[in-house]
Amino acid sequence: MIEVQTVVIGAGVVGLAVARALALAGREVIVLERADRIGTETSSRNSEVIHSGVYYREDSLKARLCVTGRHALYNYCRDRGILHRQTGKLIIAVCDAEIAILQSYTERAALNGTGRLVWCSAAQVHDLEPEVQCVAGVLVPWTGIVDSQSLMNSLWGDLQAAGGEVAFRSEVIAGLRLDDGRFRLEVRGMAEPLTSHELVNSVGLQAPAMARSLEGCGGQIAPESHYARGHYFALAGRSPFSRLVYPVAEAAGLGIHVTLDLAGNARFGPDVEWVKSPDYSFDESRRSRFAQAIKRYYPGLDPDRLRPGYVGIRPKIAPANSPGADFRIDGPRMHGIPGIVHLYGIESPGLTAALAIGDEVIAALDQADEG
Repeated sequence: MIEVQTVVIGAGVVGLAVARALALAGREVIVLERADRIGTETSSRNSEVIHSGVYYREDSLKARLCVTGRHALYNYCRDRGILHRQTGKLIIAVCDAEIAILQSYTERAALNGTGRLVWCSAAQVHDLEPEVQCVAGVLVPWTGIVDSQSLMNSLWGDLQAAGGEVAFRSEVIAGLRLDDGRFRLEVRGMAEPLTSHELVNSVGLQAPAMARSLEGCGGQIAPESHYARGHYFALAGRSPFSRLVYPVAEAAGLGIHVTLDLAGNARFGPDVEWVKSPDYSFDESRRSRFAQAIKRYYPGLDPDRLRPGYVGIRPKIAPANSPGADFRIDGPRMHGIPGIVHLYGIESPGLTAALAIGDEVIAALDQADEG
């Protein structure tokens, strides 16, 4: 039987950030990943945006960890030479009825410690982004973009430098908590079981199912999984935008918005399509709906310039037509099982918050030890 101090299940950006934090704190850490490389699902199928913390309810984990994580992420990227850019973001109202929503964002940003947003008239928005049509907007200076693959590679490198490792093609198929408090895992790809004293469930889309598969590990209070699929279309040719442009948020998402990659190319998305299970196939028939939504603020769009991009899945823990759920970081004080933390619903702003989530997991484990 193989024994290690701490196991993290899942090598996405959050799992890697958590494993890195644990290793830097002196733990012996191994990450179990069922795929053959890091970050193959949610972590590589998103907008790669460094969020500011504008949208989230005051005192929520999303608000607190987004703001803390944003500062940490910018510093980390600067220190490590990871490609990123603080582009700024415009959130716009395309009709008078949406102006009140913009005002609510400025109030929420103040409560969340995001920083002051800059109110812009339609003319001022036009000066910043001539192709954008709106009645008003707010400029969020701290929003940016990051090369998520380079970020994950750097986190992985830090983990290795601190003595940790990622085991690929190592799918956890069953587990239980032993009488002595250790965790025993059956791992596809390993000839014998693996035991650990600490366990972190960071498998994103499948985190609730993973929790329920681990006997005696607090899975009885795991939420249900809900999957919101989102398409991204790329804009062929030169981008007319110099910063990110977002309409006001919609239910379950932030609207079909403009993001940029580090080469300056524009893409639009994601939309929201509720599905019963993860499905990464691209539905080109959604092009007309995209064009209709985009033309509300970019009337000059030529729909023929929209090219199929990719599909991502948001790991929701609240169903369609319900208020969005906060992150759930279920540690021992939540489920009563020492040594284990489950990460549920780590959707946007999970990438931004990843470094802060790592610190939160350590705090959850250490608090249980102190208690």
